[in-house]
Amino acid sequence: MSLRQKLLLMVSLTVAVTVAAVAWTVSLRVRKVFERLDQEQTQVFVGQFQREFQHHTGDVAAALDQMVVSERLTRLAFDLAHGGDSAQYLNEAKSLAQEYRLNYLEIVAPDGSIISSAQWPARFGYKEPAVVSAGRALFLKREDLPDGSSETGLFAVRSIHEPDAGTVPALYVVGGARLDQEFLADLPVPAGSQVSLYRNSGSAFDSHSLIGTRGEPPEAIKYQPLIDVARNSGNDASGVVYLSTRREESVNATAIPLRAEDGSVMAVLVVANSRRGMVEVQQHIRAIAYGVAGIGILFAIAASLWIASRVSRPIEQLARAAGEVAAGRWETQVDVAVHDEVGVLAESFNRMTAQLAEHRDRLVQSERVAAWRELARRLAHELKNPLFPLQITVENMVRARQLSASDFEEVFVESTATLQAEIANLKTIIGRFSDFSKMPKPQEEILDLREVIRGVFALYGPALKDRANPITLKTEIASVPLMVSADPDLLHRALSNLVLNAMDAMPDGGALQVSAQMGESMVRIRVADTGKGLTAEESKRLFTPYYTTKELGTGLGLAIVQSVIADHRGTISVESASGQGAVFIIDLPLAAEVKR
Repeated sequence: MSLRQKLLLMVSLTVAVTVAAVAWTVSLRVRKVFERLDQEQTQVFVGQFQREFQHHTGDVAAALDQMVVSERLTRLAFDLAHGGDSAQYLNEAKSLAQEYRLNYLEIVAPDGSIISSAQWPARFGYKEPAVVSAGRALFLKREDLPDGSSETGLFAVRSIHEPDAGTVPALYVVGGARLDQEFLADLPVPAGSQVSLYRNSGSAFDSHSLIGTRGEPPEAIKYQPLIDVARNSGNDASGVVYLSTRREESVNATAIPLRAEDGSVMAVLVVANSRRGMVEVQQHIRAIAYGVAGIGILFAIAASLWIASRVSRPIEQLARAAGEVAAGRWETQVDVAVHDEVGVLAESFNRMTAQLAEHRDRLVQSERVAAWRELARRLAHELKNPLFPLQITVENMVRARQLSASDFEEVFVESTATLQAEIANLKTIIGRFSDFSKMPKPQEEILDLREVIRGVFALYGPALKDRANPITLKTEIASVPLMVSADPDLLHRALSNLVLNAMDAMPDGGALQVSAQMGESMVRIRVADTGKGLTAEESKRLFTPYYTTKELGTGLGLAIVQSVIADHRGTISVESASGQGAVFIIDLPLAAEVKR
């Protein structure tokens, strides 16, 4: 991935993450604000419900208070107290309930027996336990109906005393108002809110027992978890109710239990505030976030293009130029298009490469001078050895002229033999230096490297066995052709040199291991011996011309091997440790790789 792409990705991710974080924070804040408003709205509504509840309580209490002081009910109490027939008043409660606008009304005798019931006339003579609450505040009560159903109502009990009859009541009246759809319709429900009432008539949840201002609310079953918590625990329960798969149709619902005098939950008031406004605001925020993110990404693209022209492109040019310098083109220069920090860096790079080129030229010149000096020193050293015997021989021949003819002939024969031997030695030394100074160019051809290795084995195999201390030859050659583009004579010469070095490193015998295997794009040859090995310093300088670890060596053999391998686009290295032998590793490119 290029620097430009990384910058684009980084800026885009930064914009996207920042916008997402802001959108999430704002959305969370909006949700909390709406939840707080819902809570406040619910509290306000509960307060309104309590006031409306008190209002209905006052209506029921006022109706009963008016009823007990009315002449009609006073006369009825007097009549019954003086032996009147209660059967003639069987429908009296119904008439009074209609007159005083009560949903429920029962006239009860002092012993608790029902004299007249507006909601269930057939209950005549049944006991009414609610008379014990006479004179107390209003209370919730479940009222059974003739059809077998029951309703929840708000009840009060009042007693009627006959004058001069003491504290014993002459009659009781039990009246109440139904908590139903009309009751809910009278509540001041805010816009966006719904109120419903669950009449707790059984242990199992019944969706038909939940009524709203327009009958049974849609998806009433969805409120069951909250209602069950409220009616089982007796505490308020709040939560989000999803009426459908659409979030905007969800509500924040609060279930408020309504208790009877004994503490049991008679009904549950459910207040549901729509979450549509909050969801729409969140969706709007999300849409804005998407838009801002899109604009931000476009901005990131534009910024990356600008950065590419101002920063990344010059840096890429510097990177390519650095690669060229690493490849050996030290004179590489880059264009300075800007004059900021990147431009200063480019100018510094240009100065560096110019200095590198200058130092390289100086170094090359110094190396050439040092090489010629070393060559002269080596050549003088090599020539000095045979020149001294030549000088002594010539001096002997000059002195021998004073001897007799027979003695002179003997000295002359010996001297000429010595001269010829030393001259031959001089020719050998000069020829060796001449060969190194003019290494021939490889005459490459496609060949199987295994054939070259076999030729080396055929040449030196007998010599390894016939030594006073034989050397064991171990080979591991690939079974597939090792095709390379190379000069067979030069490769033969290089491998032969390595074998000879290995033989010299094992004067007391040992093992010579040669392997040749194919890699992904090259052929690797390993020549290992079990000699005394090399130190780290010797391994480092081993391929330097004129450096040798042998007493009679010239230091040119391994330098020639390295030159041959380099001419074939290969590499040679050595792995060794003192006392552990040495391994020479040659890597040559496959012929197919050379063609590509």
